[in-house]
Amino acid sequence: MKAKQWSVQIYLAEDGDNTKARAVLTSRDGSGLTGIGRARRNPSDPSVPEIGDELAASRALADLAGKLATATQRDIEQAAGSPV
Repeated sequence: MKAKQWSVQIYLAEDGDNTKARAVLTSRDGSGLTGIGRARRNPSDPSVPEIGDELAASRALADLAGKLATATQRDIEQAAGSPV
């Protein structure tokens, strides 16, 4: 069995109390998908940047997972010639 590898890169950007994450999935053939996630610190909460990073990254990965599932459904429908 031949092993395949896909890579996911997570990019984080902070702007004050806001954190944005972009999760980019790249397959071996160079195709890919991107998920986006955001987090905002409540001003009354202590400043812990790692928590914003984790929350934004998890939301970006969840968005990416949904997009991958949608792409898979489309591929199945095309292969089967009917809606799934």
